[in-house]
Amino acid sequence: MTYLEFEKPLADLEGKAEELRALAGKGEGVDLQKEAAALDKKAGEMLQDLYKSLDPWRKTLVARHPERPHCKDYIEHLFSEYTPLAGDRAFGEDLAVMGGLARFRDRPCVVIGHEKGNDTKSRLLHNFGMARPEGYRKAIRLMDLADRFHLPVITLVDTSGAYPGKGAEERGQAEAIARSTEKCLQIGVPLISVVIGEGGSGGAVAFASANRVAMLEHSIYSVISPEGCASILWKDANKMREAAHALKLTAQDLRKLGVIDRIIPEPMGGAQRAPLEAIASVGDAIQAMLDEFTGMAAAEIVRERRQKFLDMGTRALA
Repeated sequence: MTYLEFEKPLADLEGKAEELRALAGKGEGVDLQKEAAALDKKAGEMLQDLYKSLDPWRKTLVARHPERPHCKDYIEHLFSEYTPLAGDRAFGEDLAVMGGLARFRDRPCVVIGHEKGNDTKSRLLHNFGMARPEGYRKAIRLMDLADRFHLPVITLVDTSGAYPGKGAEERGQAEAIARSTEKCLQIGVPLISVVIGEGGSGGAVAFASANRVAMLEHSIYSVISPEGCASILWKDANKMREAAHALKLTAQDLRKLGVIDRIIPEPMGGAQRAPLEAIASVGDAIQAMLDEFTGMAAAEIVRERRQKFLDMGTRALA
C-alpha cells in the first residue's frame, strides 16, 4: 500500500500491526495477535476520521493515488467482448486513450477512456493519460461508429489534461479537443461519462460533454490543476491548497453547482483500498444512468443533452 502524506500516522499504525502479526506467526508471544487486532481497530477508526471530511487538496491527492483503479481495470472487470480499435486514420495511435466495442452487462456499447498506467513503464507508454490530438481523433472515430450503429457510449475520464507538447500543438491539439467536444454534443445515442480520478481541463471535457456525468466520491474535475492555478494567480505553485479550495473541484461542490449529475460512493479510504468494490459501484451507476434513456429517440437524446448544458449554472444563480 502506498500511503499519502496525510496518511502517515495511519501507515505507522498499520505497519506496527503487521509487525505484530508476523511475530505472532513465529510463535513469539501469544498476546501479540490481540495487540495487533487492537491496533487494527484503532487504524480503522483513524481511517474513518481522516476520510470523513477531506479538504479539496487532500481529495486531489486521493484522486491522483497511483493505486486507484484505472481505465484498463474498469474495462477488464465491467466489460466483456472488448475489441479495441486503434488509430485515428490520419496520423497514428495514441496509447493514452483506450477505446473500442464491447458489451456492458450484455448490452452492446462503445467504451472510451484515458489510461494513465500503473507502473513506470506503463505510465511512460500511456503518456500518463495525457492524450495527443490523435487520441481525441480516435475518440471521434469511435463516437461516429457508435452513432452509426446506435450504440451507447461510455467514457471513463482520468487525465491531468491534454498533452501540451510541441508536436501535439503542431498537429492541432486545440482543434482536436474542440472537435471531440462537438462530437459528444452531436451523437444521437446516450453518452455516459464517469470521472474515475482526475478530470483536467479541456482534455477531460472532450470526453465528458455527456448526457450524464458522474464522479467517484474522491475524484476531481476542474479547468486547471491546483498547482497551475496557483502559479498563475499567486505566482507560487506552493499555494495549491488555496487554489484547490477556490476551484470548487470536488464532486460534492460540482454536484451542488449542477455541473455533474451523480456522486458514486467509494470504499472507506478511497477506491485504492478496495478496487473491485469501487469498480462494481461504478458499474451499477453506469447501468442506472443508461436505463434513463431506454426507448428515447435520438433527437430527444440530443435535445436533452443540449438543454443540460444550456441550463448549467442556473442552479447556482437560483
